[in-house]
Amino acid sequence: MKKKKIQNIIIVAIVVSVIGVIFAYNYSFDQTKQKGLQFGVELEQIQEEVKNLQTKFYSEKTRWQEGDISKEELLMFYETHLIEFEKTISKYDELTPPDLFKSSVELLKVSSQTQLESDSEYIVWISTGDESAKIRSDTQFQESLEYEMLGLVEFYSAKTGIKNYDEPEKFDAPQSGLTQRVIQVSENMKNQCDSEFKNETVEFDSDEIEVEWFNCTNEAQKWKIEHLP
Repeated sequence: MKKKKIQNIIIVAIVVSVIGVIFAYNYSFDQTKQKGLQFGVELEQIQEEVKNLQTKFYSEKTRWQEGDISKEELLMFYETHLIEFEKTISKYDELTPPDLFKSSVELLKVSSQTQLESDSEYIVWISTGDESAKIRSDTQFQESLEYEMLGLVEFYSAKTGIKNYDEPEKFDAPQSGLTQRVIQVSENMKNQCDSEFKNETVEFDSDEIEVEWFNCTNEAQKWKIEHLP
């Protein structure tokens, strides 16, 4: 009888333990899901800000062409535009994306940075009439669209659990300047690994943390290899 009672106690303990593990897993899953949802909302807000900035950028040019504002007023607006755009781009660094989404955030950030460079050259063209600045602006604008497309494909691939580019009929990776940008994104990912796992003396607080850093940098290197043209 006593033996049976002990067995029952053990069974109850095992059941309680299993329930605890399930609860912990569900809690962790819910927390991860909530963080993912919050990240998605914040990223969408940034992309919407970028879109609105660009819409306003070109609508002000139209107003100038139609005589509603002077060239001086247009250039003053553009000066403010660059400042606001830089502030918006800095918001990418404030995001805390789940690991699967880090590369897509980097690509979207690069897209916005390239768009900012395009806008700067466009302003030079408006201000001076330098056609070479207009050509540079157009080239950077196209690159920005390509990086945005790559970032969105990366984002939705991560979101749906599909992380490959083996279907060229669905997506052809852009080639123009891509190598440099892929390397840049990869380096940003490695720098993030350093920031996350190394201490102020650029050392590791434990062997376990060093292993995590090693895995993190390996993922960045793997991502670079997968995305280089």
